[in-house]
Amino acid sequence: MKSRPENIGILGIPLGFGAGQTGSELGVDAMRLSRVRGKQLAEHLSDLQLSVRDYGSVPVIRPSREADASENPKYLDEMVASSRNILDSVLTLLREGSFPVILGGDHSIAIGTFSALSSFYRSKGEEIGLIWFDAHADINTPESSSSGNVHGMPLAVLLGEGRDELTGLGGFSPKLNKDHFAHVGARDLDQGEKDRINSLCLRDQFFTMSDIDKRGMLSCVEEAISIASKAPGGFAVTFDVDMIDPRFAPGSGTLVRGGTTYREAHLALEVIAEHGGMVSFEIVEVNPLLDQSNITVELAVELILSALGKTIL
Repeated sequence: MKSRPENIGILGIPLGFGAGQTGSELGVDAMRLSRVRGKQLAEHLSDLQLSVRDYGSVPVIRPSREADASENPKYLDEMVASSRNILDSVLTLLREGSFPVILGGDHSIAIGTFSALSSFYRSKGEEIGLIWFDAHADINTPESSSSGNVHGMPLAVLLGEGRDELTGLGGFSPKLNKDHFAHVGARDLDQGEKDRINSLCLRDQFFTMSDIDKRGMLSCVEEAISIASKAPGGFAVTFDVDMIDPRFAPGSGTLVRGGTTYREAHLALEVIAEHGGMVSFEIVEVNPLLDQSNITVELAVELILSALGKTIL
């Protein structure tokens, strides 16, 4: 078990074209700059006795055209170029000894961020695990995706499935050992994703909303931690805010009723912080254009703080 991080590196990734609608790219600065209880994110992190450096935002190669209707995956060239920039930026942060706090952007950014983490720990002879919080599985391939949107494909890419230009990022594939992976909060899966989960024998590593209803968030998250902690290098966490019910987090682009409550989301991250071993935290799919009174942005900031050790007492 690793100790609590001390040196925090904030990194923004304003990439939104992996999703079906614009706006998540604006979530980066919304989370970074919004004043929550009078303070910005970096100030709140400093209040937790953490050393904080803001590394700015990754240069994103944005499309200059509309995607062709038959294009699948959409904007592949721009996604590959942006993912390379993401990988380089996250590696720089890691090599300087900072713990990445990554602000997305849509969930396609996980291709670049986890590729960097996997590459960094691979160079040290270690594997890392991954806990993925999401209403969706994000395990589509171009063959199973009906939209071609890459934000529905990053988990498949990290497991070595999909276009070579993405799976081969960093020079190796897969990036993730499926035995060190756990998913929490799924409630909206395509049939192709269900088939892939079963074919990869991942059902016991997916803690769906039905599982959470039956067993409780605490039990599910503790088991997810147990799975991801089998990796000797620790584990990363990627958190899609659409895991939370739209009543509490309306500002996201792919809302589905029946998600977790405000407190369940905090509990999950508080338990992860208490356990230790997390090597990176990423939060994605915050869309200020769809938000109501900034409550999703503020919740995202609060969740980051819970993940990094903030407690009620």
